[in-house]
Amino acid sequence: MWKNTRMIVLVAVCAAIYAAALIAFKTAIPLIPGVTEVRVAGIFLMTFGVLFGPAGAWGLAIGNIIGDLFGGTLGPASIAGFFGNFLLGYLPYTMWVTFFPFSEKTYKWDTKSSRSWLAYISISIISSCSCGVLIGLIVDLLGIVPFQVISRIIAVNNIIGNLIGVVLLIAVYDITKNQLSLLWTQVMDVKPDGLSFRGILGAWLVAIGSIAGILGGFFPSLNIYGANWASLVLIVFGSLIL
Repeated sequence: MWKNTRMIVLVAVCAAIYAAALIAFKTAIPLIPGVTEVRVAGIFLMTFGVLFGPAGAWGLAIGNIIGDLFGGTLGPASIAGFFGNFLLGYLPYTMWVTFFPFSEKTYKWDTKSSRSWLAYISISIISSCSCGVLIGLIVDLLGIVPFQVISRIIAVNNIIGNLIGVVLLIAVYDITKNQLSLLWTQVMDVKPDGLSFRGILGAWLVAIGSIAGILGGFFPSLNIYGANWASLVLIVFGSLIL
């Protein structure tokens, strides 16, 4: 991706848009002052991931750092935010054709396709929960906010943003693909190789780790065995082999 000029430009554009939206609403409706807030910028998460692929993932990660910097919340937790927001853009395009049987068969969005809707909703939940688990564990480790609190706030915040953001995806998909030819598969000339065991395994490891990590907060006794950290390991390993 970093050898493709148009993809690098898309990273900058995604980062700028995301950062601007974060900064504009940084102090509007704080949920945990200095840590997180109601994120209107959440409408861009799935849209950037589906449309721009790796450029969307890097754009969200970098944009979040910029948002923290100019929004006055830059700190150690911002490192976790970088990787958590990267997942919010990375998982939508890597799981789009691998999260069998919920995935699409090709890299496309079709408003009339029930499979596109199933892929969008399921992946938006998984990516939101994975972000919540990753950031939640790091923030809890730093002694800022308990995992059980911050992980669920982040997950729910992002899920709501994604569900509203589908309107944005519907509005700009055809323009991006047919008029601008900026869909990431067009820019990078990527064609799906079909389902592979590795891809399916990676997608399901991420899904299991994400859901288990969020639900693990309801069973405090499981923390003795490091269940939440085990969930993060599944998310990271699954993401690496997707």
